[in-house]
Amino acid sequence: MKHTALAMLFATSIAAPAMAEDAICYNCPPQWADWASMLEAIDKTLDIQMPHDNKNSGQTLSQLLAERASPVADVAYYGVTTGIKAGNEKVAQPYKPAGFEDIPEGLKDPEGNWFAIHYGTLGFFVNVDALGGADIPQCFADLTKPEYRGMVGYLDPSSAFVGYAGAVAANIAFGGDLGNFDPAIKYFNDLAANDPIVPKQTSFARVVSGEIPILFDYDFNAYRGKYEEDGNFEFVLPCEGSVRVPYVMSLVADAPNPELGKRVLDFILSDEGQAIWTNAYLQPARPVELPAEVAEKFLPASEYERAMAVNYAEMEKAQAGFGQRYLSEVK
Repeated sequence: MKHTALAMLFATSIAAPAMAEDAICYNCPPQWADWASMLEAIDKTLDIQMPHDNKNSGQTLSQLLAERASPVADVAYYGVTTGIKAGNEKVAQPYKPAGFEDIPEGLKDPEGNWFAIHYGTLGFFVNVDALGGADIPQCFADLTKPEYRGMVGYLDPSSAFVGYAGAVAANIAFGGDLGNFDPAIKYFNDLAANDPIVPKQTSFARVVSGEIPILFDYDFNAYRGKYEEDGNFEFVLPCEGSVRVPYVMSLVADAPNPELGKRVLDFILSDEGQAIWTNAYLQPARPVELPAEVAEKFLPASEYERAMAVNYAEMEKAQAGFGQRYLSEVK
């Protein structure tokens, strides 16, 4: 992929930077949301090296809680509900990066314990060539049909945030709400009869390889596959509708390198940092216009009208209860 924003950044970076300093980000996986390019840009522009980290949101929060007395990470990235939990559990520390005021209300903690950095819309990431001649599914309901047996994947909704976001979307699609997850439980039991694949961590490579022909995933990953990988990939926004969900970051409470963490967060919310997310087909949290060459690769705006926002605080409150129900009731 040609990273226009990155090229501009590299062209203006210092020719002979000082020895890099290390900081730790939990849940910055290179194959998710093009974190690989973001980490490279942070290295080139800030001279801060952060290693790749393949945790998911739930694992990140668990690690932060386990390390509360002696934190290891400096910053953390998670789905919005997990970010809210991190703030409530006091393992996130208030910090308002430059640009914080441009993030819409409702998508940031007023004290700065967490804040959105970009958005994704939940749908189906489809490897068309791996469907064995079956039609591209258009609806949540399609996935329970016999022709998709063993082809459907979704991340574990009791652990991974994208899995929970998929559950919320399916639940709303079949008439549920954040106070009633009965439709989601029924739907996942119907899917269970069709032999789904349920990984715990991001599975982009498994879709590209054809191992998982259909994955509940965000539009940005599907577009990345469609435009950057060899093969035939599509993003489907389900006919019943879906949800648009932000991902958030925070400074870790009592981080070992808080000043480095703050510099990283400042960069991620800067115009330069937000532009990098758009190259990865993400909607930025701040009002940074999508480059025309990126915008034209998305589904039409009329399709996205089916994607709704939800009350993310209520979504967070419902997450643990749904996770317990999923583990005990979905067979």
